[in-house]
Amino acid sequence: MVMATTANADHELADRSIQTGQILYVKNCASCHGINLEGQPNWRSPNGDGILPAPPHNATGHTWHHDNALLFEYTKFGGQGALAARGITDFNSGMPAFKDVILDEDIWNVLAYIRSTWPERNQKTQAGRNLSH
Repeated sequence: MVMATTANADHELADRSIQTGQILYVKNCASCHGINLEGQPNWRSPNGDGILPAPPHNATGHTWHHDNALLFEYTKFGGQGALAARGITDFNSGMPAFKDVILDEDIWNVLAYIRSTWPERNQKTQAGRNLSH
């Protein structure tokens, strides 16, 4: 599995098609994360099967707390795949992998669309998480 790195993800949201990202979001993501990025009810509490509901991608959620590389990996490889690759095995994510559904370039477009909906303060905070180490 080829993972994105923070270094090459720094610039990946620049010059993206927010319109394309929005179309792809509505087609592939809104059924779980909500048409208005609002997420599912009680998204912080696991369901009966131990899986957390889909979180919001708007400013009320935690998406903006993560760097671009993790957001890309989470979308491409699914929650379990992305987390396991980072050594996290005690988190039960229901996020499916989109590697066979959405092209890498279009995953970046979706992420750019999501980020475009956040207030400037959240965008700046999230951008700061993408600094090269």
